[in-house]
Amino acid sequence: MAKEIVLIGRANVGKSTLFKELTGKKVRVGKRPGITREAIKVKVGGVFYVDMPGFGYMKNYPKGKQEKTKRFIIDYFEQNRDEILLTIQVIDASSFLDIVGRWEDRGEVPIEIGLYDFLNDLGLDVILAANKMDRIANPDDALDMIVEKFGMLPPWRQWLDHVAPISAKKSEIESLKKIIGKKIAVNPR
Repeated sequence: MAKEIVLIGRANVGKSTLFKELTGKKVRVGKRPGITREAIKVKVGGVFYVDMPGFGYMKNYPKGKQEKTKRFIIDYFEQNRDEILLTIQVIDASSFLDIVGRWEDRGEVPIEIGLYDFLNDLGLDVILAANKMDRIANPDDALDMIVEKFGMLPPWRQWLDHVAPISAKKSEIESLKKIIGKKIAVNPR
């Protein structure tokens, strides 16, 4: 059975755009959340790439459907963890710190941090794909603050095997491809 590389993240962070870049498979993408509603799986070489639906709050998306999506995601990871070679958690690096700040101001754990902890608790290998880096004026400073929110000590460059600054829309994903290539080489089918 082929292993899986699973893309997960909040709605509208660029998962499906990244999925298209990694697989060459055109999938629906949109400006509004909720375009990807089920896991989309494509085999490339000896692995399956899986594009998961977005999670978290989605404006104009009924709360019941949001909860159903959340349950689907949790169940998928719990039931398939032995088949998952790598999990790529995609974040929108251009808005991540603002979003996390709002959650922390309310005394709550940000959804992205909770998901990251959940995936690590399952024993999955999690790569943080910091998408939309082309929108950030000072990437090193932003990435230092981002990795710190995920419990990694800055500077971010010491985490090159766990953090990939990318811009999926501009096809700038080489740092992520390098991490994936290493992981596949170490774990060939």
